[in-house]
Amino acid sequence: MTKPSTKTNPAPTPKTRIGSGHGRTDMLTMRGKDTLGEIVGVRTFSETFFFIVTGRMPSAGELVCFDACMTVLMDHGLTPGAMVARFVEDSVPEDMQVPIAAGLLTVGNRHVGTMSGAGKLLEEAIAGDDAPAVWAERTAQRFRAEKKHIPGFGHRHYNPTDPRAQRLFDVARDAGCAGQGIEIIHILSEEIDKVMGKHLTLNVTGAMGAVLTDIGWPVDAMRGVTVVSRAAGLVGHIYEEKKEGIVRPLLRHANKEFTADPTEHGE
Repeated sequence: MTKPSTKTNPAPTPKTRIGSGHGRTDMLTMRGKDTLGEIVGVRTFSETFFFIVTGRMPSAGELVCFDACMTVLMDHGLTPGAMVARFVEDSVPEDMQVPIAAGLLTVGNRHVGTMSGAGKLLEEAIAGDDAPAVWAERTAQRFRAEKKHIPGFGHRHYNPTDPRAQRLFDVARDAGCAGQGIEIIHILSEEIDKVMGKHLTLNVTGAMGAVLTDIGWPVDAMRGVTVVSRAAGLVGHIYEEKKEGIVRPLLRHANKEFTADPTEHGE
């Protein structure tokens, strides 16, 4: 009687298509291209970022749109993320990566990062069989029933329009890249106003979700665009903090104005 084999198929060797490591010193590659000969000094940072994620170089129009998305949220003044970075810089002044990382941890569904949610909605609409208006009405009704925030809509300061969103749409149109994403996000905006009975501003993150969709940027990497962009802005804040220092006066103000609560013990 033949014994059953105890051998198992070996696990496939893990692979990366991103780039070569230190195992090769004769050539540095990025997705099959010679990094030093075909990328460095030949392609821009935005082109290379697009390429390393998607595996293809953007067209001229796509590059204009992607670069606009990379820069529109680079900074917005003394945001929570900028203040976090400044406070951490004051405590850890020798290692810039620490305050940068701290500031980036504030990027999420409340601040800056909702383009990924908008992108997922658009992905759903494009993949579905319903007409955009039918899908948009159903989606607006669902969010209303669930009493959830609609990613890419609403802004406490920009009303009735977000000029940053309009600028991205103009850039996409002029670059010849305006497509289904932008068309559907506008249809959704109209249906949201009808269903909610009030106007909700189509904000910059909603616009980014639409523009990035139209240039073929993957939904799962959309928030990464903001993270990379905002990191550059935080470098500016951190460097300024080193030179000017605005957090020390804030700390002195806090120590002066806020005192311990005598009722803390439940008296």
